[in-house]
Amino acid sequence: MRRRSARMVASLLCAGAAGCTVGPNFQRPPPPSSAVYAPGQPPAEVSAVQGVAGGQAQRLVQDRMVDAQWWRAFGSPGLDAMVDEALKANPDLQSAEAALRQAQALMKAQAGAQLPTADLSYQVQRAQNSAAIAPVLADNSNLYTLHTAQLTVAYALDVFGGLRRQTEAATAQAEAARLQYAAARSVLIANVAAAAIQSAALARQVQAARLTAEDVRQALALLRKRAELGEIAQIDVAAQETLLAQAEQALPPLLKALAQQQSALAVLLGRESGQGAPAPLDLDALTLPAELPVSSPAALVRQRPDVAAAEANLHAASAGVGVAVAARLPSFTLGAAAGGASTQLRDLLASGDTFWTLSAGVTQPIFRGGELKARQQAAQAAFDGAKAQYRSTVLNALKNVADSLDALQRDDDVLQAVAAAEAAGRRSLALARASRDMGEVGPLEMLGAQQTYDQTRSALAQASAARFADTAALYQALGAGA
Repeated sequence: MRRRSARMVASLLCAGAAGCTVGPNFQRPPPPSSAVYAPGQPPAEVSAVQGVAGGQAQRLVQDRMVDAQWWRAFGSPGLDAMVDEALKANPDLQSAEAALRQAQALMKAQAGAQLPTADLSYQVQRAQNSAAIAPVLADNSNLYTLHTAQLTVAYALDVFGGLRRQTEAATAQAEAARLQYAAARSVLIANVAAAAIQSAALARQVQAARLTAEDVRQALALLRKRAELGEIAQIDVAAQETLLAQAEQALPPLLKALAQQQSALAVLLGRESGQGAPAPLDLDALTLPAELPVSSPAALVRQRPDVAAAEANLHAASAGVGVAVAARLPSFTLGAAAGGASTQLRDLLASGDTFWTLSAGVTQPIFRGGELKARQQAAQAAFDGAKAQYRSTVLNALKNVADSLDALQRDDDVLQAVAAAEAAGRRSLALARASRDMGEVGPLEMLGAQQTYDQTRSALAQASAARFADTAALYQALGAGA
């Protein structure tokens, strides 16, 4: 009997090892059919604007690998320090890292479910049976102490691959968590860069507004002296006072925007708002990368972590269909137990006090009220949804790159126009001041020249920052920093 039991166990083990795996085998989605991001190839070069922050020329290099530490190409130790701090202290990134560790632990737990289980137990029992009940012990004692130790081994034969599909799904979910962490890292780096650049632009605008107010204030002092001497009328002084009020009025909104941007940057760095953020960067100290990598659409879907995470979720959903199919098929189990029972602990494993059992079983679901069929339908629907979500993620990734490439070209056009306007406004203001000193231009003409220059100077700071910000956006769109 023992030999027959051993042969039966060996046969079932072989059946489990050679069993099929039901459900669809995952097929990686095909790459995008288009080789470009938008109709017409992107420009090969973004031209330079001399003497302006963010005016360096940039060349787009096709099919080049993206530098993982792309932010260092801006040449700013301050920005490097901010990114390093954010990667260490940002709570959202820490949450994503914890989710990754959780998914990896669940994957290991699920993999362990495919292996046999072994449990060792010990029990001691003190009892007295009624005289009307047949004695439990061989010596017919009614009062006794019974020691029992037992080793139980169980194994679920994965004949139809349900457990393997569960492990496959857990592995894909762990991979999705890893890629979601990489995506969160990429987004965090880009957000820190964007916030730091925007703070630098606002700081430049605040500086310009203060310089404008100081210039107007000095001019007002001169006009008041001339009015006291009777050289000009009080209406000219009033016009200059209006100009000063307008210059001072422009400062508080800029300071408010800068404070809010600095608070947002502090949160990205993992700091409390009361701790503040590092001082704004100097926009002139930043440099643009001379060469920008542009991956092909086929390479993009492999290197962008959010697209790869969507693919991993699709893989997990595919395996889920197999799990649901296997749940409707027979399940096979093997079991074995061995141990000893004795009234004396020292005789627990003595000859004659030991026992053992071997078992094998099969279970075929017959009636579950439509539950198992509905679960399979739900798994198929989840797979279809994951497929659509993957497609949506790919489309948005391609759009991000297309938008970033277009923005870089538009930024170049805007920066050139604004730089020309700022230079013209600066010359116009200088001429107006010279004419004013000679008595040829009144305060009203000065008011118009000053306002025009102020507007172009603020627009130049914004246009310069846009070049830096959209360069960072292109790196993020390409999946850099993951």
